[in-house]
Amino acid sequence: MVKQKERSAALEELHQQILVCTKCPLATGRTNAVPGEGNINAKVMLIGEAPGGEEDIQGRPFVGPAGRFLNELLALAGLTREEVFITNTVKCRPPNNRTPTNEEMMACRPYLEAQIAIIRPKVVCLLGAAALKALLPELKMTISQVHGQAFTKSGIIFVPLFHPAAALHQPKWKDILKQDMLKLKALLTQVLKED
Repeated sequence: MVKQKERSAALEELHQQILVCTKCPLATGRTNAVPGEGNINAKVMLIGEAPGGEEDIQGRPFVGPAGRFLNELLALAGLTREEVFITNTVKCRPPNNRTPTNEEMMACRPYLEAQIAIIRPKVVCLLGAAALKALLPELKMTISQVHGQAFTKSGIIFVPLFHPAAALHQPKWKDILKQDMLKLKALLTQVLKED
């Protein structure tokens, strides 16, 4: 078992690599790369699509309106930001907040896989279609078809959810997302009890 200090050092080194990464064209338009942040011992990891404008400025994930809504959602699931680790499929903001391309997601994939390996979460929440496509491509289903369900892969439980930003633009998804967070709370109670 790798010691916590070594895991912290590995995560810090990884984040330093992300901050100077030039593997794809997104690097040329960023103000700041957004590696992710949170508890290195998190049992729950949240993976969004990509940094937005506010995230690009601050270099932190989910700090804009979607981040404020995410904080509310975490509370519904009995979680706080301090308990989880939050990152995105890509670490730099795509122009005009467009969806990241497959090439951009593939360029960042080693970073994401390394973060998952270092954090070792029990549950990974996939926030939106891009995260679903990046980590569970074998499902070949839309977020609307699988939201709120649990899928186990490589010993990790993946739970696809609507992205908080999408719910802010489509109010009908807001209540669905809140219901899914209550389902997540029940799942976490079961999973963490087994720990």
